Amino acid sequence: MILMIPLAYNLRNLTVRLSTTIASASGLALVVFVFASVMMLSNGIEKTLGRSAQSDVAIVMRKGSDAELSSGIEETQVGLVLAGREVKKQPNGQPDGVGEVALVILLDKIGTDGVSNVQIRGVPDNVMTFRPNVKIVDGRPAQPGTDEVIIGKAIRGRFKGIDLGQSFELRKNRPVKVVGVFADGGSSFESEIWGDLHTIRSSFGREGTVSSVRARLQDETKFDAFKMAIDQDPQLGLMVMRESEYYEKQSAGMSVFITAMGVMIGVFFSIGAMIGAMITMHASIANRQREIGTLRALGFSRLSILTSFLIESVALALVGGVIGAAASLLMGFVRFSTMSFASFSEIVFTFEPTPGILLRAMILAAGMGLLGGLFPAIRAARMNPILAMRG
Repeated sequence: MILMIPLAYNLRNLTVRLSTTIASASGLALVVFVFASVMMLSNGIEKTLGRSAQSDVAIVMRKGSDAELSSGIEETQVGLVLAGREVKKQPNGQPDGVGEVALVILLDKIGTDGVSNVQIRGVPDNVMTFRPNVKIVDGRPAQPGTDEVIIGKAIRGRFKGIDLGQSFELRKNRPVKVVGVFADGGSSFESEIWGDLHTIRSSFGREGTVSSVRARLQDETKFDAFKMAIDQDPQLGLMVMRESEYYEKQSAGMSVFITAMGVMIGVFFSIGAMIGAMITMHASIANRQREIGTLRALGFSRLSILTSFLIESVALALVGGVIGAAASLLMGFVRFSTMSFASFSEIVFTFEPTPGILLRAMILAAGMGLLGGLFPAIRAARMNPILAMRG
């Protein structure tokens, strides 16, 4: 029967050498914090863009376009698209769909000397009916046919003129006034400015065209039939995607980029943390040679010594992991803005934690503790008990 060293021994060693324990745990906590925060941000990007999608909505754009900004559809084609049998009808008998124009404008950021692109969307009168999740949280809706706009709550106050009651210029000598602030459950629409379709088009010389057409289908199963009807009309020159698929593609590049950068940073940090843990464990072993010799003399095997020191190293790493994971949850209160690769405009994201992300962070911490403590544990297990007791 193999004698195992009690766990109380390892816990006592961690508390006795409190300063080195705190130093090593802090390094490991930093790695876990960075890893978890990056994963939360990547998840936040996917969710922010994913919340913009509705499962029963199809988006129609010009063939060859990869985003709304590069798409252009003649206004006469909007009616043809929405006339499809698969498109749901509103209570008034009109098709449940919208043709919108998407553009970007350059605005001055508050708190810095810089500027950034903001997406502005020209919307028709029935946009609130089409998007029932969009709610005015301050002010009122913009009046159709006027120079009034509403702004998403995520960009409120981030740019000059982008707040309730303030004004800014769409183009030179074309001012508009902010009369309302809207929310949409944290979607990317909250990083946009919405104005009257005709006002926005005339301001930018886009009369007679829209960027995209969105159509709410009778149910999700009608998508293939709707797509086939559009594809079979070569004169239209349009393509159809599920709205969820469209936003999934929009988020893919940005999410992969941020994740890759975070992983690279995390790898460098983790190497440093593991080296720190290894140094700490080697120093601990050097100071505990007599203890190790005594344990061997009492009948504890080399495997028991190896296992005990690995447990101690993993326990140290898990302490750091808990601290780092807990600290990363505070990032949920932080709003992060970056330039979208698809729309070339600034979008505000939040850090979205999940149990899976926190679990992966703790597994990473345990793995660093295992690797960092392996060689010191092997060294401890190979010590000659007589020489160790003499040291």
